[in-house]
Amino acid sequence: MSIREVDLNSDPACSTGLSNYLLKDHPDENKWADCVHCGMCLESCPTYEQTGQEQHSPRGRVHLIKSVAEGKLTVNEHFMDPVFACLDCRACTTACPADVDVGGLIEEARGQIRQVMPLTGVKGAVSKVFLEGLFPHQNRLNSLGSLLKFYQKSGMQKVVRKTGLINIMPQHLVDMEAIMPEVKEPVRKKYKNEKVIKAKGETKQEVAMLTGCIMDVMFSEINEATINVLTRNGNDVVIPQKQTCCGALHVHAGDREMGRKLAKQNMEAFEDYEKVIVNAAGCGCMMKEYAELFPDDPEMHEKAEEFSKKVEDISKHLYETGYEKPKAELNTRITYHDACHLAHGQGVRQEPRDLLISIPGVEMVHMPNADRCCGSAGIYNITNPEMANAVLESKMENVPEDVEMISMGNPGCMLQMAMGVKKYGKNQRIVHTVQLLDWAYKKEDEQKEGK
Repeated sequence: MSIREVDLNSDPACSTGLSNYLLKDHPDENKWADCVHCGMCLESCPTYEQTGQEQHSPRGRVHLIKSVAEGKLTVNEHFMDPVFACLDCRACTTACPADVDVGGLIEEARGQIRQVMPLTGVKGAVSKVFLEGLFPHQNRLNSLGSLLKFYQKSGMQKVVRKTGLINIMPQHLVDMEAIMPEVKEPVRKKYKNEKVIKAKGETKQEVAMLTGCIMDVMFSEINEATINVLTRNGNDVVIPQKQTCCGALHVHAGDREMGRKLAKQNMEAFEDYEKVIVNAAGCGCMMKEYAELFPDDPEMHEKAEEFSKKVEDISKHLYETGYEKPKAELNTRITYHDACHLAHGQGVRQEPRDLLISIPGVEMVHMPNADRCCGSAGIYNITNPEMANAVLESKMENVPEDVEMISMGNPGCMLQMAMGVKKYGKNQRIVHTVQLLDWAYKKEDEQKEGK
């Protein structure tokens, strides 16, 4: 890790006074001003639960971020470690009586760290390849998807597993490969020549849909289910081809400049639509917070705030606009996991639960601490596998034994929870909320055709 030399005279946006945030886009003091270090956040924090260390608690991290602003600390490795060890799950803000935006502070602090201490060597190269060279480019992602599909279908996957070649990778990557979903055709590719996917029956409204980057490669069947459910409920669906990665992974990693670039591209791609439907909690939360990326650009800040009002999670959209309640029974016992960026980030909790219990035959079993982080947190389970596994173990202890499925609204959570099911000898099926609704509709149609 190298520390970059900073020319204070080269950046007019540098902080004043004693602050050791020496570059633009520094943490907003208004976000920590209301923190009185009361400790109400402590029990909500997964990393504090695991370590018991103050610097790995929300109030500890807020104190560190504030101390750098006051010139008491510098941006160095001792500051970096607690900031990047945060899961950014937002549970602390939910628990905080003053609603201190710890997640926003963490992301802004990471931006400072990566400007002063850029990743170098292998980590820097890997980060550049994936965050800059892959995720923002749909054609490259589609090529990766084709390779993964060949790996799965050609028999190569079986050979790699049977011969033990898979074990040359780090264990956490081996665990991920073991639960990798079947790769299918991305919906953006499938519908690239269709301007509008028409509603089935009377049209209520037209909506645009974010297909996501990894979502459309690894979980295209969820995107397909989302389209099916939207059109079933009177929505004409448009998939803008100029859309790109939401930028969440980049902002979480401290690359706010790339985050801004992607945000601008998405705001332009969705400019002509009144509603942007998202089925990935992390993507939806990021898009709702685009204004945070433009603190020094009033025009873009205002534009981003207006854009955020158009972004809506699929479950909230269906709940608020009205949806057809399925008539076919699924006859299954399920539990629901609150994705952090859906529950804490967007305040969407009851809507997906109501969708699920509206399906005949679905019995909902309460999960204790349902809104506790699973340890996925974007790519946290790759960058911080030890802590992610500890958080996952704690999460799996709360999964009811007598359920057949665990439903949720975020692809990262789905992969992480699937690893938990496999690792801890459970047998629940991991599903997205919208998939269950889609299955119920399809079963209903099959029963009608059978008559």
